[in-house]
Amino acid sequence: MTSSAPIVLIFGGSRGIGAACTQAFADAGWQVASTYATSPADNGPGKQYRVDIRDAASVAQVFAQLAADLGAAPQAVIANAGINVPAGPLASFKPEDFRLLMEVNVMGAFNVLAEAARRVRDGGAIVAITTSLVRHAVPGTGPYAATKAAVESLVRSMAKELSARGVRVNAVAPGPVDTDLFNAGKTEEAKQRMAAFSPFNRIGKPGEIADVVRFLASGEASWIQGQIVQPNGGMV
Repeated sequence: MTSSAPIVLIFGGSRGIGAACTQAFADAGWQVASTYATSPADNGPGKQYRVDIRDAASVAQVFAQLAADLGAAPQAVIANAGINVPAGPLASFKPEDFRLLMEVNVMGAFNVLAEAARRVRDGGAIVAITTSLVRHAVPGTGPYAATKAAVESLVRSMAKELSARGVRVNAVAPGPVDTDLFNAGKTEEAKQRMAAFSPFNRIGKPGEIADVVRFLASGEASWIQGQIVQPNGGMV
């Protein structure tokens, strides 16, 4: 017998914001499934599936396996999987780094969002994770922000396309958050500069972002559609 609890599928749920999302949904009583690229989360809640989001067939297989394992389609899909590369001015940015960003953050997000549009339950929700850097320009972050701007364009179009089924599509665009992805390659001075983007003068916590994601996936957010929600401590 399948559980009556709603199912959430979180792409990129093994660490950082994604791992915080898996816990937030589990604490709220959802059935949780998540994906990872290389290593599963230690003691993470629910089912975990390995996926290469750059491969549409691999993404589709996750949805098929989820349906086989839990007996139902997801009520919510969270498109969190993505990467960053070392920041740098556009004039010296390596084309191969930008190509990798595009393959994972744009093509990968396209694959996840497109399959989610086909598979999510009527009346469900899709939430993509982007970044406040789309609206707060920082030198060296243009290529990364550009990939997330593309995802936001997909989200706004999908919201119009899926409204007839009652499916809500929104994005969460955090400011700096204390994750491995954020901390990689940054000096303490650089982190302090980014903390100063917020009048609170601190970096956000993964759980603070996860709570917003869970809210948008829930019935409490029934009148929020096609929006870019920015939990960034007043950065923008």
